[in-house]
Amino acid sequence: MKYIIIGKNIDVTPGLREAVEHKLGKLERYFTPDTEIHVTLSVQKEHQKIEVTIPVKGGIIRSEQVSSDMYVSIDLVEEVIERQLRKYKNKLNARHQEDGNFKQEFFDAADSVDEDNEIKIVRTKKFGFKPMYPEDACVQMELLGHDFYVFCNAETDEVNVVYRRKNGTFGLIEPEF
Repeated sequence: MKYIIIGKNIDVTPGLREAVEHKLGKLERYFTPDTEIHVTLSVQKEHQKIEVTIPVKGGIIRSEQVSSDMYVSIDLVEEVIERQLRKYKNKLNARHQEDGNFKQEFFDAADSVDEDNEIKIVRTKKFGFKPMYPEDACVQMELLGHDFYVFCNAETDEVNVVYRRKNGTFGLIEPEF
């Protein structure tokens, strides 16, 4: 695999590079040698963040993990990528396809696949929408202590979503037809 490692507000030391290549190297058994792994290491205040993106035919496999220690973040991101690969493998097998980026061993591996990792909707909620302005929806979201809030926009009469961004500001999602 080809590693493309960059740092934002951090120097990529040989120790960090070695840790990334060692931990993500466990994934080499699944990918062809020409597969690129894009890794971005960044530091903001006490947050140590790693973003890993692996472009594959028909999509990407991506994870972003944050902790107070970069080596912990590296461990976490490897676990998430491996879990995503198991789900992706099930999806590919279900379609009887083989992706150009994967070795045959990826499909042949007889690892125990957790059925619990499948996406299941276990609860459905129904509630009435009261038209409100996006600013009011943000206030309601704050009162509920949620990270997002679905509402009927009084200005457009469409279903919208407000959400809290990582930097503490708010975002609005509107439908596009």
